[in-house]
Amino acid sequence: MKNIRNMDVEWGYEGELGPEHWHTLCDWFSTGAKYPYQSPVNLSKNLINGISTSRAIDFCYKTEEFTEKEFKNTFHFVPPNTESYVIFEDEKYYLTDIHFHTPSEHTFDGEHAPLEFHLVHMNNSGDNLVVGCLFTITKDNNKFSKKQTTLEWNSETHQQWFDPSIFLPEKKSHFHYLGSLTTPPTKGPVHWFVFDSIQKMDQDFFERIDEGMLPFNNRPVQGLNGRKIYFSE
Repeated sequence: MKNIRNMDVEWGYEGELGPEHWHTLCDWFSTGAKYPYQSPVNLSKNLINGISTSRAIDFCYKTEEFTEKEFKNTFHFVPPNTESYVIFEDEKYYLTDIHFHTPSEHTFDGEHAPLEFHLVHMNNSGDNLVVGCLFTITKDNNKFSKKQTTLEWNSETHQQWFDPSIFLPEKKSHFHYLGSLTTPPTKGPVHWFVFDSIQKMDQDFFERIDEGMLPFNNRPVQGLNGRKIYFSE
């Protein structure tokens, strides 16, 4: 095994670089894979361990600048100033990245959605909290349509300005569980909050960020290993 702890280690979604081999690519990936509660998972109200109001999070998002980047096999919106954050259990987790997976990584009752966005947050201790939002892709009018969206995009500088709340559904009911990152080094623990509604995303908007990306970049569903899943309405 390569004794490397480097973000530049090559990995992918098929063949010898695919998910089933990530843990063999370097020691750092191997260490992350040893965390027992890996993500993504299948989510179902038949599997939840109870309804919990204590698992709610408060979103403190605002319109801010984002920079367009392509790395780790997907497209990212990266906020250089990390002004938006969430509060969970009296702790602030700052929004550091927004990216997508096709099809969705989490499944609802065993079914994938066409698209899943991850809003990745980190607290001052370096702990992660990720919000998952699932979408279908449509030509129907929706909040990402050109005539509806509040997102401003400068194609020349690869900058955008928007309120990340645009990715959140109106109804905030969600699953919550402890898991891991879904890309190498797949380390945990990570607090996952996955909204249970599937929203609509404009096809033209999606094609703009999907251009040149992999046709699929989703890690397979992982076993629950006895962990608890909560649901907040």
